[in-house]
Amino acid sequence: MPTYRELLARARAEIDEITTREAHALLENGQQPLFVDVRLREEWDEGHLPGAVHVPRNNLESRVEALIPDKDRRLVVYCESGSRSAFATQALHELGYENAVNLAGGFADWKRNGYELTTPTSLAPAQRSRYARHLLIPEVGEEGQQRLLESRVLLIGAGGLGSPAALYLAAAGVGTIGIIDADVVDDSNLQRQIVHSTERLGEPKVDSAKRTIEALNPDVTVVPFEERLDSENIERILADGWDVIVDGTDNFPTRYLLNDASVWHGIPVVHGSIYRFEGQVTVFHPGNGPCYRCLYPSPPPPELAPSCAEGGVLGVLPGIVGSLQASEALKLVLGIGESLAGRLLLFDALGTTFDEVAIRRNQACPVCGDEPTITEYIDYVEFCSGAAHAVHDGQQAVHAS
Repeated sequence: MPTYRELLARARAEIDEITTREAHALLENGQQPLFVDVRLREEWDEGHLPGAVHVPRNNLESRVEALIPDKDRRLVVYCESGSRSAFATQALHELGYENAVNLAGGFADWKRNGYELTTPTSLAPAQRSRYARHLLIPEVGEEGQQRLLESRVLLIGAGGLGSPAALYLAAAGVGTIGIIDADVVDDSNLQRQIVHSTERLGEPKVDSAKRTIEALNPDVTVVPFEERLDSENIERILADGWDVIVDGTDNFPTRYLLNDASVWHGIPVVHGSIYRFEGQVTVFHPGNGPCYRCLYPSPPPPELAPSCAEGGVLGVLPGIVGSLQASEALKLVLGIGESLAGRLLLFDALGTTFDEVAIRRNQACPVCGDEPTITEYIDYVEFCSGAAHAVHDGQQAVHAS
């Protein structure tokens, strides 16, 4: 039987190796090999090479194809000294990764040369257990989960859409969730606003939501704003530095106010709306597609856009739409997938159908266009009232003719 030294020598004879100086030179010259760290979790947590992918040697063969689907990519494999990674590189060759090379001297030599290291903020054992299903997803992993825990998402409303969005964002580990809502819990809310309960009737919605969310996940900090969003307080609220805004409001003045502020602050907004059996979801991402005014230059007259209080809503519908909003918010925070920016997703609960409409940025948009004419906050109640009456009068003129 061959000895360990003989097996190691055989592995090194079958693979190519690169020194730490050569690997560092590749980075300095703009070439970007993917570093693959095959050490144990404890070693990885003490520090690793910038941009490295962690695939422990003991489950390399079972996980690497999901983490690195491109088998033609240039890989630099390393461990602490270069021995375990030599066997790992040999295994990668057998799996078809012909451009994998071993880092001679490993992490220890890289560190001795004083090259840049990344020291991660590691998850606590309880967090590893809580987010275990996220850690298994290559697009999330530990780095993505850390990003979620450090993220800040602002919810406009703790009602039908805000309830499911808040619960799923909290469950996912979004570290700070802000909630703006001036209302109190009413018994008519409970048919759909699942973040509240019967025992909370009469309690401010932000306080009720805070209790539910923090009971669900102690990693989450809830910042309540028991007030109605307006042009007087929006700058103060946005100054807290939010990564994404989830819009669950049900009135046009707030939607236009939020749109203008998001464009000026460069904060993406995940928009949702519901009515009876129908829902809509899209993303307004400044610099990456249209804004709300591009889609709706002016609000419709009230009779063409009744609220849920006037027209009703199927109780489960906000759960579907709010969950889609949470999904879009998580993708934006993680920087993965393709958002709904430039696409309006339409859901019909009666037919159980999804449809999609492409929406484009309006170059003449008064807020996000090439030559914006609205550069500061306006009287949004007056704007919506005046625009709606103008649309209504125009329709009456057409009908009269």
